[in-house]
Amino acid sequence: MDESKLLERLRLIEALHAGATSTGERIAAAEARRRIQERLATMAKADPPIEFRFSLADGWSRKLFVALCRRYEVKPYRYRGQRRTTLMLRAPRGFVEGTLWPEFDALSRELRAHLEEVTDRLISSAIHDDVSDATEVPEPARLGGHTTGD
Repeated sequence: MDESKLLERLRLIEALHAGATSTGERIAAAEARRRIQERLATMAKADPPIEFRFSLADGWSRKLFVALCRRYEVKPYRYRGQRRTTLMLRAPRGFVEGTLWPEFDALSRELRAHLEEVTDRLISSAIHDDVSDATEVPEPARLGGHTTGD
């Protein structure tokens, strides 16, 4: 998949989470963003913002999540002393659970698949054509019958 196809798929995911129904709406990412921001503003009145804590282990996921929050004008933050993997967010529960997290999850899966495909292709071309996982073998027998608590 090339970058233009990936970008189109990411836009379609956003449109889907904005509730777009027609082909024209799905293509119009700016309209989808506006709809989600309107939904967030409406939710905030009936569903006051609360603090959420997210733990995102890899840099790609963190960057995507922060960008998605900022896109909808929700400001992610971290308290002094928290790890870089921790992100805090104040937003209505309905928005986080019904829009933000499902959209992040779908975008993350799409991006991860693309990055894995690119990584495999580059490693296969430049280093070695076998990019499969390491072979799994049984553990060797332990000497003296002692276990280490595994």
